[in-house]
Amino acid sequence: MKKLLLTGLLSGLLATSVSAKEANDPYIWLEEVEGKKALEWVEEVNEVSLGYLQSKPLYKELYETSLDILNSDDRIPYVTEMNGYFYNFWRDEKHVRGVWRRTTLEEYKKDEPKWEVILDVDALAEKEDENWVYKGSNCLYPDYQRCLISLSRGGADATVIREFNIESKSFIKDGFQLPEAKSNLSWIDENTVFVGTDFGADSLTDSGYPRVVKLWKRGQKLEDAAAVFAGNQSDVAVQAFVTRDKEDTYKFVYQGLDFYTAEIYLFTEDGLTKLDRPKDSTFRGINNGQLLIELKSDWSIDDKTYQQASVLSIGIDDYLAGKKNFTEVLVPDERTAISGISSTKDYLLVNLLKDVSSELHRYWYTDGEWHHKKVDLPEFGTLSVAGTSDKHNNFFVNYTSFLTPSTFSYFDEKTEKFSELKSLPAFFDAEPYKVEQHFVEAKDGVKVPYFIVMRKDIEHNSKNPTLLYGYGGFEVSLRPSYSALIGKNWLEQGGVYVLANIRGGGEYGPDWHQAALKDNRHVAFNDFISVAEDLIKRKITSEEHLGIHGGSNGGLLVGAVATMRPDLFGAVVCQVPLLDMKRFNKLLAGASWMGEYGNPDNEDEWNYIKTYSPYHNIHEEEDYPKIFFTTSTRDDRVHPGHARKMVAKMQAMGHDVLYYENTEGGHGGAANNEQSAKLYALIHTYLADQLK
Repeated sequence: MKKLLLTGLLSGLLATSVSAKEANDPYIWLEEVEGKKALEWVEEVNEVSLGYLQSKPLYKELYETSLDILNSDDRIPYVTEMNGYFYNFWRDEKHVRGVWRRTTLEEYKKDEPKWEVILDVDALAEKEDENWVYKGSNCLYPDYQRCLISLSRGGADATVIREFNIESKSFIKDGFQLPEAKSNLSWIDENTVFVGTDFGADSLTDSGYPRVVKLWKRGQKLEDAAAVFAGNQSDVAVQAFVTRDKEDTYKFVYQGLDFYTAEIYLFTEDGLTKLDRPKDSTFRGINNGQLLIELKSDWSIDDKTYQQASVLSIGIDDYLAGKKNFTEVLVPDERTAISGISSTKDYLLVNLLKDVSSELHRYWYTDGEWHHKKVDLPEFGTLSVAGTSDKHNNFFVNYTSFLTPSTFSYFDEKTEKFSELKSLPAFFDAEPYKVEQHFVEAKDGVKVPYFIVMRKDIEHNSKNPTLLYGYGGFEVSLRPSYSALIGKNWLEQGGVYVLANIRGGGEYGPDWHQAALKDNRHVAFNDFISVAEDLIKRKITSEEHLGIHGGSNGGLLVGAVATMRPDLFGAVVCQVPLLDMKRFNKLLAGASWMGEYGNPDNEDEWNYIKTYSPYHNIHEEEDYPKIFFTTSTRDDRVHPGHARKMVAKMQAMGHDVLYYENTEGGHGGAANNEQSAKLYALIHTYLADQLK
């Protein structure tokens, strides 16, 4: 349930009624996603903006460069292991929608492995005359022959789900399948699944997620499936899932009370047993008989207080018997955060961030204690465990940094060594550049880190075109990574790139995130402004040469700071943004985010939300930079009405803005490589034009 705003549970339907006060919004008609009048407006505004940007000589060069990178066969084909096969989803010039394929480890180690295509999404789309976008598979343990394939029309989060047979490479005619909805389907065994979907009236939460979970047997009509659990209308979502620990299987029901709190129940033949844990803690599964919990706040039990951000374990049998004899697996210090936890047959793999640089540790439980050893890997970059199996202790690791192309390595437990299997080529020459990490003191005295990628011979003359990127929400950590598009389209064009690790993210654990929640939202905005001012103070850049970029919650970030400090920026890229914070909870998945922002229908909470809501803080007399807004008609996560209405309102006030709405693409803004190349060519053309 992580990273929900960029990558997790999403949904909802446009509210069909509005209050009289909201109806006074003259641009509310733009919330009708596919309304004739709204789409005509989109076409008209798109035409003006595209005509302007695509007429720039740089656009064609950037588009062709971006498409070459995105379609390159030199990209790393990342894999996941299932029953001895290694699966990958791949898009390129020949496979625009992509192919799902597999190979063996022996083949994968070769420079040009032989791939067996399991599903050709382009062929399926042509056969069925649908613009299918592959959204992933869920395959049945342990042989993984039956899979639940999710397909989206045009990239939306809502998917059609169909059961698929790996060996026959075909959909099962009478198998499990669901019509288009934002559904949860989880295997129990070959003939039984947990299902949460749109069952009809009252089956969805206010956020548009499934409210009801049922146990569905093969051959049974969906309406006849037995209900397992029903949540409240105000819940974010309810779903059921299965977790395994060697030979043991456990079934759980997750009831998301809001974005950050949940109840979790163990489901057995005897019914449901609620897990006794803080509602804001994260359930990290079961490993070697030990149930794992990650704390988001301090937890006091008797005379013992377990520290926020700690990971605790307890024997599953003891836990279910009511005991509280927890063991501390690890307790991060104030400069350290847990970035991820995964497991192999006998180990926990814990990815840590120390001042936003990665470390990987291997933990194991013996004789009532946890032991650990740091895995020997490069420092000052970003590590991620990219694939594990519960049948052995080998695993894949990806390493990257701003100037180091990703390398994909395989750890072999027998040799205790890594072998590099694949590496990304250098799409741009990194030699002229350097990376620095700085810490700026925020208004309240907290040190906020940020990275600068720039030429080694940079002149501190305040004239360097600089792009500052941020997010600052939902405990999402921004980490150093290699971007060929930024390297080619921005650094090689003479630009400086800056990544801000502001509060609201997860770079230093739960406390770093919680510092910018709800009525403290301005903390994230002010941190971002502090980084911008520090860049100017260092004479890296100046107001006229400084651009900012953010998407989704990051779109809210740049939208807010652009209205707070329009004098500070020469360009703003506001991508798939939230902007109307009065109505965000009524549009699509917005109700689920009230745990982050607050409830605008509550007067006390609206009183602080309205102080930064970009849509409510535009002024006719203010001088704004020429902001570039981008969104997608098919974004069923953050409603395109946010960007549409903001543009219409600013234009009516006489402000010069640019707007591009892709009619496909979902929340990512693009459904294929051509659309992605176009989007980023537009963005970097705009930045070069505004910040030169």
